[in-house]
Amino acid sequence: MAKAEYIISLIKSHYNNEPERFSTVALQIAAHEAKLGHTFVANEIKNIIDKAKETKHKNKILAPDLQGLIQENVPAVNLSNIIAPQDIKSKINRIISEFVQRDKLLKHDLENRRKIMLSGPPGTGKTLTASIVANELKLPLYTILMDKMVTKFMGETSAKLRQVFDLIEQRQGVYLFDEFDAIGGERSRDNDVGEMRRVLNSFLQFIERDSSDSLIIAITNNKELLDQALFRRFDDVILYNLPSSEEKEELLKNRLAQFAKKIKFKDLLPDINGLSHAEISLACIDAIKETVLNEKQPMNNELILKAIKDRNAAYHK
Repeated sequence: MAKAEYIISLIKSHYNNEPERFSTVALQIAAHEAKLGHTFVANEIKNIIDKAKETKHKNKILAPDLQGLIQENVPAVNLSNIIAPQDIKSKINRIISEFVQRDKLLKHDLENRRKIMLSGPPGTGKTLTASIVANELKLPLYTILMDKMVTKFMGETSAKLRQVFDLIEQRQGVYLFDEFDAIGGERSRDNDVGEMRRVLNSFLQFIERDSSDSLIIAITNNKELLDQALFRRFDDVILYNLPSSEEKEELLKNRLAQFAKKIKFKDLLPDINGLSHAEISLACIDAIKETVLNEKQPMNNELILKAIKDRNAAYHK
């Protein structure tokens, strides 16, 4: 088979969603390269396919009790996708660096940061951070749906938590406890119920005992609501805030890059007010859609300003 035919066959199998055919053609290419004496290329292709098959084998279907409770995905975002202060980026880099070099730390009886809490207003990049860490470490991201975790039946939530921590031990990944406030609330609050205190106690025990190779990330919109006993169980706490003026301008430039020729970004900043990073991004997308769908409407400050005001009206009445 000629090289051009190999390429055409690979493309067809990819877009026809035929992974087995894709692997077969790739192996044929490896065999062809080996015959030509290109052993390095042939071995590289075989190694890639073997690793892919191994990963697929590891990603077993979740146990029935955990299906619907945990979402699994493979993120495709990196550190350049987040717009945040340098200290936050440095802390994310530190988590990644320590994980990659954890063997070096172990030689000195040190452990890498594995249990992280992210706190800040909605839309400021907390979930994005978890995706970035998972992608940079080439690990799957498992999101634990806290609204599904908590039930009205005594003892059931703690039992589900135990199953989650068993999975954390058995299957390496980045485990994201989103909306952690649901179980992490202050135990001494007057309106707290005994069952939720037991759930929080169970979580404290599980996370303290955990010695897996996974990363655990808990997200909260307000750390003041959390029980203080939680904080010493986490290796790091990263605080997120609404975007600064510099971050707002960077966000606008980043999201509107291909339409930015006639935009005066600084003139838009006073009207952004309390919008989060995610809300600013959505406003930019609204403006882009308007331009794409209405060719007579070129991108300009007025169009973006309207999108920003609409988002402000929707989120901050």
